Amino acid sequence: MESIRLLLVDDENDFRQTVAKRLVKRGMDTKQAASGEECLEILKDDPVDVVVLDVKMAGMDGIETLHRIKKNHPEIEVIMLTGHATTQDGVDGLKTGAFDYLNKPIELEHLLGKIRQAHEKLVREKEKLKEADFRVCISRK
Repeated sequence: MESIRLLLVDDENDFRQTVAKRLVKRGMDTKQAASGEECLEILKDDPVDVVVLDVKMAGMDGIETLHRIKKNHPEIEVIMLTGHATTQDGVDGLKTGAFDYLNKPIELEHLLGKIRQAHEKLVREKEKLKEADFRVCISRK
């Protein structure tokens, strides 16, 4: 299985470090950002497959960060993560294009499953695009 490139975005340093360490041990290529602004800077130069994004952060919150990710990198899947958000935040996130919405505290195996599902969706979509391009090439001959 190809390595999943992941960006973990959370302003709670201890939480982010702990989860990142555990994801790396499970074979995930994991980068970290402490804010929405830092997340967007990383994505400019170093694209990822999946972003795990905290909703409630100082400065740019997760919903605004999600809007900007989807505007500039629509191919990236985003899993929203929070311990303090409202149901409306979850609805807004899903309407904006988040893959899923999980509550803290999280169980690592559940998070890993969601990350893998998001990656599998990306792989399927890439395959569909390749197939469509192939059909266009064949029909032109």
